Amino acid sequence: MKRKILSLITAAAVAMPLMAGCSVLDDITESELSETPATREYDTALSMSVKKSDGKMEITRSEKKNTPMGEKDSWTIFVYMCGSNLESDDGSATDDLQQMLKAKSSDNVRFVVQTGGANEWMNDIVSADQTERYLVQNGEIEFVNSTDQADMGYEKTLKEFLTWGVSTYPAEKMGVILWNHGCGSINGVCADELFEKDTLSLSEIYNAFACTYSKMTDQFEFVGFDACLMSTVETANILASFSRYMVASQEAEPGNGWDYTAIGNFLADNPEKSGADLGRCIADSFYEECKLTDESDSATMAVTDLQKIDEFLVEFNDFSNGLFKASLDSTQLSLISRQIVNAENFGGNNRAEGYTNMVDIGGIMNGCSQIANPEKALAALDKCVVYKKTGKDHKNASGLSIYYPLEVMGSEELATFSAIAVNPYYLSLVDLIANGYSTKEYDNSVFFAYSDSWRNVDCECLNLSTSYFKYADEKEEGNSELISFSSKPGMDEDNYFSFTLDDQGLLYASDVTAFVYLEYNDKVMLLGENYDIYADWENGSFSDNFDGYWLALPNGQALPTYVVDITEDYIIYTCPVYLNGTRTNLRIRQDDEGAQIEGAWDGISEDSIAAKGIRKLKNGDKIEVIYYLDDDTEEKAEAYEWKEDDGLTYAFLPEDDYYYSFCIEDVYGDYYITDPVVFSIDEKGTISFTDLTEE
Repeated sequence: MKRKILSLITAAAVAMPLMAGCSVLDDITESELSETPATREYDTALSMSVKKSDGKMEITRSEKKNTPMGEKDSWTIFVYMCGSNLESDDGSATDDLQQMLKAKSSDNVRFVVQTGGANEWMNDIVSADQTERYLVQNGEIEFVNSTDQADMGYEKTLKEFLTWGVSTYPAEKMGVILWNHGCGSINGVCADELFEKDTLSLSEIYNAFACTYSKMTDQFEFVGFDACLMSTVETANILASFSRYMVASQEAEPGNGWDYTAIGNFLADNPEKSGADLGRCIADSFYEECKLTDESDSATMAVTDLQKIDEFLVEFNDFSNGLFKASLDSTQLSLISRQIVNAENFGGNNRAEGYTNMVDIGGIMNGCSQIANPEKALAALDKCVVYKKTGKDHKNASGLSIYYPLEVMGSEELATFSAIAVNPYYLSLVDLIANGYSTKEYDNSVFFAYSDSWRNVDCECLNLSTSYFKYADEKEEGNSELISFSSKPGMDEDNYFSFTLDDQGLLYASDVTAFVYLEYNDKVMLLGENYDIYADWENGSFSDNFDGYWLALPNGQALPTYVVDITEDYIIYTCPVYLNGTRTNLRIRQDDEGAQIEGAWDGISEDSIAAKGIRKLKNGDKIEVIYYLDDDTEEKAEAYEWKEDDGLTYAFLPEDDYYYSFCIEDVYGDYYITDPVVFSIDEKGTISFTDLTEE
C-alpha cells in the first residue's frame, strides 16, 4: 500500500494552471547505448527495425525449420517445473505430477519434467536438494538424472534442460511448459525460492530457446505458461522465432493451474492434432477446473498463432505511430491516457495489492480508435489469437496484454521494457507518459540512434541503461498541478461536498474516488476508498454520495476497502488483512445482489511476483483487518472468526467525527488529494458535514 494519500490529508492542495505541453528527454551519451549485442551461441534469431524516415517496420527471423525430429504422431512435452512456494506450501506441483500419471497410457505421449526451485516437495520421489529430471509415461514416473541444485530462474538452467531434452526425447511434436509463478512481461516467470526468488526474464527465455533451436531441425509445436500473466505481446514476440503456438493466461491463474490429465488424455486419443488443437484442450480443461473452485469468473486463457504474430506487429507499429503522433498534442495525450487506463488490466494494479502494469492490447486499440485507426491491427490480432477462454470478469479480453505504466515503478522497470519493446512508437508513448507533464517539447530521437533507425536485435532494443530512465526514480507525486477547478472543493448550497473541474482539470483528470479517515490515538487512520460519489464527466462536476454505511464483517467491523476494478455490473474491492496470522488481501465483489468475499489473494509481492489463485475462506479462519495510519504504521483490529454461513454487512459507522477527501488521479499517474471536510455521526445516526476551510 502506498501511504502517499495519508501524508497529504492536512496538506493544502493548490492547483496551478499550466500551458499544455509534453515531457522532455535528458541528453543521452554514447556510453548508454550498446550497438552490438553480447556474444551469442547462435546466429541472430530476431531482427526488428523501423526507419525514422518512413516509420515502416521490417522483421527478420531465423529460418522456420519444419523437419520432424521424431516418429509420426509422437509427442514430448517438456515441463520446466519450478516448484517454489506453490509446492512447498500447497503441493501444487505434486498434484500436477499425479495428474500426469493419471492420463491415459500411450507410447506416443510422454512428459519430461525437470524439478527444482522449492524448499520442500510434498511427495516421496522428488528431492529438494537437487535439480532432477523425470520421465512420466504410461502411468509411471521414472527418475532419469539429477545435478546439484541449479537456479531455475537462470537462463543456463533452462537452456541445458531444453537442449538435453530435445536430444534425448525428440518427437514429431514437442511442447514446452514453464510451470510456476508468472510476473508478466517485465519480471518474467519461474521464481526460484532457493535462489532469492530469481526469475527468468523474457530476454533469458529468448536466449535459452535460441541456443536450443540452433540444434533443432523443427520448431517447438507450442510453448505454454502454467503461470500468471504471461499471455503478452512481448512474450509472443520473443517466442515466435522458435514455436508455432503460445498458450498462456493474461490474468493471474487460480492455484489449481492446468489439467495435465486432460492434456495427456487428449494427446493419447489425438496424437495427430496440432498445437492449436491442444491449446484449445488446455484452455477448456483449465476453465473447467476453475469452475470447480468457483474461480472461473476471472479466468483467462488464450492460444496465439505465433506464425501470424509478425503481421500483427507490423500493423501495431503503424497504429502506434499514429497514436504517438497524436500524443504530441496534450489534449490528445490526455484522451489516450484516459482510454488506456480504462482498458482491462490484469493482476490487481492497485495501491493495496501492487502493480503488474499489464493492460489488454485490444482494449488499448479499441479505446483509442477515435485517435488512431486500429482496424488493420485489430484484424491481425484476431488472426493471431486463434482461441481464448475467459470468465465474465474479462469477457472483452483480447487474448494478449502489453506493458503500460499504470504506476511508474522505477528506472529498472522502464529499462527492462525498452529491451523488449515491440516498436519505437509505443516505447516513445510509454516514455512520454512515464516522464510526466512538462511544457517542453518531447523528442524521441534517442530511440532512433542507429542511422536514424530503431532496432531490436535478439531481444535487445538499444539496450538503454537505467540512467536514461533515472527520472522515474526522482519523481515526486502528489498535489498534481494539472488538476484545477472552476469551483473549488467545498460544501455546496445543498450541503454536499463537491467540486467542479475547469477545462484544464477535466482534460487531465482520469479518475475520482473518495477516502474516509478517522482520528485514532492522535493519529489519522484510513478507513478506505470508495466510489460513492456523483460524477458528471461531461461537465466536470463531482460531489459526495455518502450515506454513512460501510462494508463490514458480521460483527460490524468496518473493512478498509480499496478499489481494484469497476464496471457497469460490479465493483471489485481489496481489503488488507492477516488471515490466520499471514498477511494477505480479501477480494470483495459488490454488485446488484450485494457484497460478498470471493476469497483471499496475496497480490503482488515485493519481488513483483503475482500470487496464484484466490483462496476461499473456511469455517474458523481468523481475520484481522489492517488499517493504515498517517505515520506509516498499521493498526490491526481484533481477530474475527469466520463462520461458514457468514456474509458481509453494510454497517452504519459508529458515532464519531470523520474526515472525507476526494482523490483525483491525473493522466500521468499523479494525483491530487482535496483538503478534507469533516462529517459527524451522532447517537441518532444523523450525518452532518463541516467544511474546515470555513472555520
